[in-house]
Amino acid sequence: MRLGWRLAKHVEENGLGTVFAAETGFLLASKPDTVRAPDVAFISKETGRSIETAEGYWPGPPDLAVEVVSPGDSYADVAEKVQDWLRAGVKLLLVVNPRKRSVTVYKDNEGVRFLGVGDTLEGREVVPGWRMPVADLFAD
Repeated sequence: MRLGWRLAKHVEENGLGTVFAAETGFLLASKPDTVRAPDVAFISKETGRSIETAEGYWPGPPDLAVEVVSPGDSYADVAEKVQDWLRAGVKLLLVVNPRKRSVTVYKDNEGVRFLGVGDTLEGREVVPGWRMPVADLFAD
């Protein structure tokens, strides 16, 4: 919730696009259908304009997807979600792990970065100007 709220505030204040909460479905592949619903998603104005009308699930990945590792999630489940998002072409994927107080960042063509409580999340060109200390995700 902390990440989604701060992201939505920044996106709205800067007119960057739309932030979606959990349970918004994105159709990542067809035949067979693969639908994922990240905990938080962002679609830029540019991406939104490229889709004329979206009935049902959003066709394709968001620009940013955030997955929070729940206590019941296995690492295999999380790895499967990560692979689905990356194959679909998400530009920026954040996997938040509350147990480890860390965030794994997947950015297209930049590999994987691991962030701890001393680091800062950055939206870079995907969500320009957005920054958030990782420690703020896990404030007690």
